[in-house]
Amino acid sequence: MRPVIVQDDDDFSRPPPPPPSSGAHRRGGLGLIIIIIFALLLGGRSIASFFIELQWWRELGQVDTWLSMLSYSIIPVAVSIPVIFAILWISHLRGVKHGGGNLRFYPAYRRISTAILLGASILLSLSLVDSWSIMRFIGAAGSSTEDVWRDPVFNLSLNFYFFNLPVYRMLLAAIIGIVIVSMLVYWIAARGWALRERFQELRHGGQDIDIRELRLHELLEYRMIRIAAAIGLVTLAVRTYLDRYDFLMQEHGFMTGMDYVAQNIALPLIWLSIAAILCSAALVLLRKGQWAMLLVAASIFVPTLASRLVNWLHVRPNEISIQRPYIERHIAGTRAAFGLDKRTKEVDFAAKIDGGFDPQQHRAILDNVRLWDWKAFHDATTQIQALRPYYAFANADVDRYMIPDANGTPRIRQVLLTPRELDVRQLPEARTSWVNPHFIYTHGYGAVMAEANRITSDGLPHLFIQNAPPEIRTPGLKLTRPEIYYGEVVHEPVFVRTEQAEFNYPSGTENVSSHYEGTGGFPVSSFLTRFAAVLREGDWNILLTSYLKENSRMMIRRNVNERLRSISPFISWDRDPYLVVTDEGRLVWIIDGYTSSASHPFSRRVRTDQFGTINYIRNAVKATIDAYDGTVNIYTFQTDDPIIQVYNKLFPHLFKASSEMPADLRQHARYPETIFRVQAEMYRTYHMRDPEAFYNKEDMWDIAKNTSSSGETPTAEPTYLVASLPDSDEPEFLLMVPFTPRNKDNLIGLMVARCDGDKMGEIYFLQLSKQELVFGPMQIKARINQDQTIAKDLTLWNQQGTKVIRGQMQVLPLDKTFLYVEPIYLQAAQAPMPQLRKVALATGSRIAYADTYEEALAQLTGVSSSPSTQEPSSRVSDSSGASGPTAPVSQPVSDRRLNDVRNHLRRYRELMSQGKFAEAGRELEAIDSLIK
Repeated sequence: MRPVIVQDDDDFSRPPPPPPSSGAHRRGGLGLIIIIIFALLLGGRSIASFFIELQWWRELGQVDTWLSMLSYSIIPVAVSIPVIFAILWISHLRGVKHGGGNLRFYPAYRRISTAILLGASILLSLSLVDSWSIMRFIGAAGSSTEDVWRDPVFNLSLNFYFFNLPVYRMLLAAIIGIVIVSMLVYWIAARGWALRERFQELRHGGQDIDIRELRLHELLEYRMIRIAAAIGLVTLAVRTYLDRYDFLMQEHGFMTGMDYVAQNIALPLIWLSIAAILCSAALVLLRKGQWAMLLVAASIFVPTLASRLVNWLHVRPNEISIQRPYIERHIAGTRAAFGLDKRTKEVDFAAKIDGGFDPQQHRAILDNVRLWDWKAFHDATTQIQALRPYYAFANADVDRYMIPDANGTPRIRQVLLTPRELDVRQLPEARTSWVNPHFIYTHGYGAVMAEANRITSDGLPHLFIQNAPPEIRTPGLKLTRPEIYYGEVVHEPVFVRTEQAEFNYPSGTENVSSHYEGTGGFPVSSFLTRFAAVLREGDWNILLTSYLKENSRMMIRRNVNERLRSISPFISWDRDPYLVVTDEGRLVWIIDGYTSSASHPFSRRVRTDQFGTINYIRNAVKATIDAYDGTVNIYTFQTDDPIIQVYNKLFPHLFKASSEMPADLRQHARYPETIFRVQAEMYRTYHMRDPEAFYNKEDMWDIAKNTSSSGETPTAEPTYLVASLPDSDEPEFLLMVPFTPRNKDNLIGLMVARCDGDKMGEIYFLQLSKQELVFGPMQIKARINQDQTIAKDLTLWNQQGTKVIRGQMQVLPLDKTFLYVEPIYLQAAQAPMPQLRKVALATGSRIAYADTYEEALAQLTGVSSSPSTQEPSSRVSDSSGASGPTAPVSQPVSDRRLNDVRNHLRRYRELMSQGKFAEAGRELEAIDSLIK
């Protein structure tokens, strides 16, 4: 039967127009050209950016990686769009047919509806399909993580929870979303075509459509809707089956993971819920919608009610005994997720409050005690080495180098190093001249390195590397390529190898310039590249300038963190890169990279500033970036990490083995503070292995506090230092943080991470006795503050237009005791240039306070300072650090011994006045031993 045709200008039933004339063809062709030109103008910047991206990836030699990233993000969406469109089109076609329509007779409607369905398919695909999850799932296929960790309930590997389960959930959510939209499309098409005549009446002034005519109560009368609803319910049943794995991440307040109720009540009842949902799908097919809804509601309500009743009536009254095995799983899972189970060692450290140590035996460690906090060093260096206002020292980092001693034997020396970068924002001409920031002021120059243990006669850092051009003041170091084109303080784009010479450093009234000789950047000599750069940067000067020549190059993404985020956005990169001077004299940045997840079973989630909420983390990779040519290398350091295994398969040309890192860079790799902080935060709770102690929080720890100069008490920062572990006499570079009991200040333990060679990443936990008190940093600082001489000095200095800055208390394990070190700086109120003026040392109840570290050490130990095989850690003669090593300024041994007697006598009187007779007696014993 032919449909009734209503003659209306806007009706889809209007007969098709006659074929267009040749003039119409010409007008159509001209319109198409205009549309293409308009699209090119609108998309020109995107096309130009794409072209510049290609040049940048060519510069890095990682075009294959870039193309892989693009394909991984596009292919899953591109594949899903036609599938979704086919489903929606079939639903629409069936709906039109059910409503009595026929698309063959309505070409205009067919074109419009096709366009709408295609747009809906694209939107659904973009919103429902996570391309990266799918590609990680494909990359994880065949990867083995059996040796890493398997959950104790379902015996599944981390690959399942990190990669498989998210994809399964995504696919199920996509199916449910497509089912709902297809049902909606079918119903709208079916009822719309069934009521088309009523719509025509409405347009010509007829009565309004009664809501009952939509027949919402008869949805299950449509066969297509019944089938779609049944598919949706089956999908819900599969989703309920996957909900079993959620029990392994469930939070219970005192623990995370599957508990007694989940394993014995909720888990078995899930099968009842699945059966109920499948029955409801069958009832939908039989048009029993009300019974189906009742079964679905029961499948949710009954397990929830049963679990709560069992928890209230049975578990809570006997919680610790019932939940004991589940708490054990939680502790083990959390320790594994945060790397606290492997390559770790817990050591009982029998420290004595008044234990002594032999200075000569520990000379290598004592000569590397860091007297400069990085903040004080940064402020001092900014004042004495900035050279010009536009030079910036973004950060100072602690490292170690092998420096020859007086006999030519390389010895480990702890240093502080900061790059001298160029901040063009501090250059007034940069705001008025386009040439200056893009062609002349293109790079920083050199670095400043200071020995951590030495000071000048003016209380300033003793510099190993200083000034521009670089002056090397110690053997074993050289700096042949001091230019810093890639760093932390940068601007872009800059152009090199141009007609314009580039500024290097100031020299008297003139400036020293140079031309770039490296391979950084990409060629920008062709008109096409320059025009693309104009569109990308929105700057026509790039095309108009005459400074660019045949071999000129353009540098972008010069910030080292942004450079790494662009080449590997799936890795979380440390916010604190540090600079290294290689054996060849080049400056190279090292940046630590992390993989993390929030899907590790039985592991507690923790909120972090950098990674968000996580319950798994690994320091999987380390990257190096050459400061001169921007070369990027990424090395895999944790091959058993399942996440980095997947990325290694997806991007085989991006990662290198750790064994390929050059030896001179490898010796400067270190365990990063970022992951160490997270591990320390977890260990202060998860050092408790006993479930009952963990449940009752009987032995909670805190990271030790440290009083700042402003009077605040923040937690102590992890500190890099040179020390030795209890089972070793060799000095090594370590990262350390102290612990105290909850709401107490006495020391209870230390967490130490090794950084050197193959030992890097090994973590030691030094656990102190709970029966004997060992002073913590706050208690030692309080004793220092109570010393009359020290208190008098600090009060006097704070009233004379200067500010006293207290360095962070360092805690060094030596023999069976601890050495506490606190540097004290003075800073003028008008000039932020800290000068090291005093050093306070302590071991237990003994405190030493002197102008130099060597003098304080002699006071503390009663042993005069004797020259070691290394350079003495004392003051040097000049304020610039330009002189060579000199002998320590010290008194004769007899005078020192007399001073020690006086100090002990003064301390004896103070203790007697305070009623501390036992401690006063120990001071008398010390006086007696000195006299003998």
